[in-house]
Amino acid sequence: MFATLGASSHSKQERETNDFYATDPVAIDRLASKFDIPHKVWECACGKGHLSERLKSLGHDVYSTDIIDRGYSQFDGVLDFLNPLFYPHENDRCVLTNPPFKFLSEFVLNALEWLPEGGYACFFLKTTAIESRGRYERIFKNCPPLYIFQFIDRILCAKNGEFENARENLGAGAQAYAWFVWRKGYQGKPQLDWI
Repeated sequence: MFATLGASSHSKQERETNDFYATDPVAIDRLASKFDIPHKVWECACGKGHLSERLKSLGHDVYSTDIIDRGYSQFDGVLDFLNPLFYPHENDRCVLTNPPFKFLSEFVLNALEWLPEGGYACFFLKTTAIESRGRYERIFKNCPPLYIFQFIDRILCAKNGEFENARENLGAGAQAYAWFVWRKGYQGKPQLDWI
């Protein structure tokens, strides 16, 4: 039952080693319907390029990196976002990705440290990311997001980027997701909207 509901801690299937679950590109369209995504974007956990390609098709200048080369033809290079030897685009004003859930706090904090004042960190996260005392103390208490855009229906995330297999096994998706958008320096209350 828990596997059907998408409760990852109860799933019969093993999680992907590096927590790679590709995001349906429709997630970008939904974000763009409510938020003006900056022109230059660093997609720092690009996987097989699903989000990067959708951003490019909408006219964005996208720099795509990941900790592993997964065969994405427009891949800009292997780079561990949490331990980079350098930041490839120091003047970019937007980091956008679906980070590995187990490292979401580290991704948010690293992006906010790296971005210039006023820069944006856009993360596609399980809605449950908003809960937990640890995340509240570590992130939300001192670095509240500017926006939380809750999806009104389920967005599919596919283990290892295998969407056909995911659709057959889970239909439209088993998890609830939202876009969390941080603006570096923002200290107000999050604005909630539905997409």
